[in-house]
Amino acid sequence: MTEVMDERAVAARRAVEAVWHIESGRLVGGLARVTGDLGLAEDLAQEALVAALEQWPVSGIPPNPGGWLMTTAKRRGIDAHRRTVTFERKAAVLAREAVADEPGVDTDSRVDSLDDHVGDDLLRLVLTACHPVLSLESRVALTLRCLGGLSTDEIARAFLVPEPTMAQRIVRAKKTLTDKGVRFELPTADELSDRLGPVLEVVYLIFNEGYAATSGEDWVRPALCHEAMRLGRVLAALVPDEPEAHGLLSLMELQASRLPARLGADGRPVLLPDQDRRRWDRLLVRRGLESLARAEGSGRPLGPYAVQAAIAACHARALRPEDTDWHLVAELYDVLRTIWPSPVVEVNRAVAVGFSRGPDAGLVVVDQVVASGRLASYPHLHAVRGDLLERAGRHTEAADAFERAASLTRSDVERSIFTGRARAARTAT
Repeated sequence: MTEVMDERAVAARRAVEAVWHIESGRLVGGLARVTGDLGLAEDLAQEALVAALEQWPVSGIPPNPGGWLMTTAKRRGIDAHRRTVTFERKAAVLAREAVADEPGVDTDSRVDSLDDHVGDDLLRLVLTACHPVLSLESRVALTLRCLGGLSTDEIARAFLVPEPTMAQRIVRAKKTLTDKGVRFELPTADELSDRLGPVLEVVYLIFNEGYAATSGEDWVRPALCHEAMRLGRVLAALVPDEPEAHGLLSLMELQASRLPARLGADGRPVLLPDQDRRRWDRLLVRRGLESLARAEGSGRPLGPYAVQAAIAACHARALRPEDTDWHLVAELYDVLRTIWPSPVVEVNRAVAVGFSRGPDAGLVVVDQVVASGRLASYPHLHAVRGDLLERAGRHTEAADAFERAASLTRSDVERSIFTGRARAARTAT
């Protein structure tokens, strides 16, 4: 009998975790709409989560778990507000939307009014979590917490910081939103494009930290990539007419398709030219190309994420490295540098130029970046320069560049790669 109860408790806990991951954004967004306070909404949602963890193992999983969480959160809000006269108005709003949780009540009907707002609620939530008044680190943490449903511990582990540090970051972010008087509302149509930029930046930063970790022992963290893609799909559905949302989703899907081939059987990283492309996830490739087609079919000028997706598509369409259309890649980088000028773009353009017109031409591009001094501490600048120098037969200089890259990176795996290439270049001299 005890074993049966234990199994039931484990099943209930798994259900709570799964429902929370799916429903947390909708839950927090709906609560924030009716309370006007993101911090309060997140607290109420967390209280509902705790209640589910306590009750579901005993009472069983309800027919509509998401509706149960919403009703429970609203009740907690009503109880809290009733204890404070100042909040009587908000309590009345919550009370009108809450329905008694009695046997026989159609749980789906409880959240009909919420469902009418669900798209707008999620969009309000992501725009608030990524509000420009917050630092980039705070935007990332708050987005993963409120929209992604990740615990503070999960976010801290993903970004290799102590849990108390991440907790303080989230608390400060909520306080900043309150102190700055940020309202939980939708921007006008004219303002949406400007507000969308910081959101796309946050989602792609999350993806990049999973695709190529900037520090620590792991080179890839697939869970972060998958979470970013999930957020990207939510975003693309919320703003279907915004080509950059589809462009970002395409870029992430095409890059994530390579994840199965980025590590060898021995666990060591495998760089793009050496990957077995038969291991690439063809479903993600197809999805990425479809997302790119939606961006291109919008009839509006493509932004930097869509252009980067077009570059990734050149690699995805090539069954072998030698089939890559490097001339097209270089042309796309020329477009990208026009609409999104950046020294990092120039570094990547140097790679494309090096393959399309030869390593000496690529070195001209990368040496201009070096001369500017803008990326002196960027390890990939020196790694790209080392690769071009090695292909040009200048092995000693290449070794020096790789050693410089190794000294700058915070990633243990990258350091191992750069050190190995430096050693190989010195051997070739």
